[in-house]
Amino acid sequence: MPRIKLDKIDRKILDNLQKSGRMTNVKLAKEAGISAPPCLRRVKALEKAGFIKSYHARLDHKALGYGVTIFSKVKLDSHTDVDLKEFEEACAGWECVRECWMLTGDTDFLLKIVARDWDDYQYFLTNQLVACTSVSSVKSSLSIRASKEVFGVPIDL
Repeated sequence: MPRIKLDKIDRKILDNLQKSGRMTNVKLAKEAGISAPPCLRRVKALEKAGFIKSYHARLDHKALGYGVTIFSKVKLDSHTDVDLKEFEEACAGWECVRECWMLTGDTDFLLKIVARDWDDYQYFLTNQLVACTSVSSVKSSLSIRASKEVFGVPIDL
């Protein structure tokens, strides 16, 4: 992956794409203060260098029937590479697990889980999550609401 130094134009491009991934190249170029062909070349270079990982549509989970968000703190019995990888692979296969973070401290993993309702989550908890051989405990918190959801990272312009 080639390493590139970000200039002001690159940062403007990244900031705008992070806010609106569907922005046309012409509008993106205008916002960055350059013409469309060099803007497209810069976007391709930023993708190739790994600054842009992917493009997504942000969906309304409640509108799609997932009215419950749960954060679960998971502890494992063992911390061998094999057990850690096994748990991460299991998480990758569970569609309801939207994020999986390995942590330091008392909690080994923090999971963000979406479910249709509390019963749906309980089924997942008892039949999949605690059924993992290395899981020793799970502490779950039901989300009341999101007060802030900002994706991406701050970009200095």
